Amino acid sequence: MDFNVKKLASGAGLFFTRAVQYTEEKLGQAEKTELDAHYENLMSRADCTKHWTEKIYRQTEVLLQPNPSARIEEFLYEKLDRKAPSRITNAELLGQYMQDAATEFGPGTPYGTTLIKVGECERRLGAAEREYIQTSAISFLTPFRNFLEGDWRTITKERRLLENLRLDLDACKTRLKKAKVAEAKATMAPDFQETRPRNYVLSASASAAEHELRVAQTEFDRQAEVTRLLLEGISSTHVNHLRCLHEFVEAQAAYYKQCHHHMQELQKELGRLPNAFALNSTHSMGTADCVPEGLSSPGETDTLKIEEVQAPASGTRKAKVLYDYDAADSSELSLLADELITVYTVPGMDSDWLIGERGNQRGKVPVTYLELLS
Repeated sequence: MDFNVKKLASGAGLFFTRAVQYTEEKLGQAEKTELDAHYENLMSRADCTKHWTEKIYRQTEVLLQPNPSARIEEFLYEKLDRKAPSRITNAELLGQYMQDAATEFGPGTPYGTTLIKVGECERRLGAAEREYIQTSAISFLTPFRNFLEGDWRTITKERRLLENLRLDLDACKTRLKKAKVAEAKATMAPDFQETRPRNYVLSASASAAEHELRVAQTEFDRQAEVTRLLLEGISSTHVNHLRCLHEFVEAQAAYYKQCHHHMQELQKELGRLPNAFALNSTHSMGTADCVPEGLSSPGETDTLKIEEVQAPASGTRKAKVLYDYDAADSSELSLLADELITVYTVPGMDSDWLIGERGNQRGKVPVTYLELLS
């Protein structure tokens, strides 16, 4: 108990000494030991690294999980050292709803068939999104969080210790300066009755102050070296974060490539349903057996003989192909992205399709794969 009281008293005295030194520095009444320019640059660079690492980390969290409630839930699971439950993505949920709706509307109808295909695509997009989030969290977020919660806390702790030792060093300098001044005054105005005892005490006080200063200087220099090495390690942190950034970009590129591929496949599948609107309209109006004269039925459109089609004298246009398209049968024309073809329509043809010509080749092409040029 006696030891604890002494330790507490010593700590309180040290805290008071540092507080006095800090206050006098702020008031301009005490000198302050300045660190060299190189060290100041290292500290500034470290503070800048922490500031922007934290901002990038927080915004990446928002990018990967926009829902703040979900982020809080994941944070709590992490602090409790428990695995967070797997959460379905919004795209997967949308795909599930579409497929459930197709079951209600009838999977054999044009609308139901399309809902099934789009729903399957949305679920694939959601699975790709979940993989992207997991990969980014491991390769990008985790290293950034480890720096903020590990390396940066160590640097902050050592910098705080260095600042305390600097205050101790400057306090020792102040005490030594005061002891020297008192000793000089005693020498200039001696007291003949107590000359020897007084000078002896002042000399001993100055010697003790010099010893404390040497000890404080040694501790400060040692701590300054430790802190400097940690601050110089920020360069290694930048290298590590650079590697993580490359991995994050690769994960993003792979994710968007998968999304682009899935959407292209979906467009191709939808493009192979040329009569979806016509069939749906015919079914709803119940006029499948009564087609007005001069209009083609869906069956007639399907049996259109391409070799008998002739380009009109006027009404042809140029079109740029947006995506590759593989012909489903001999009546269609395969397309290559970015090529230019001539297109036109013929009476009774489905509005979702045009006749396309490329040299001597001719066939039906889906409008959704084209950009019509003026």
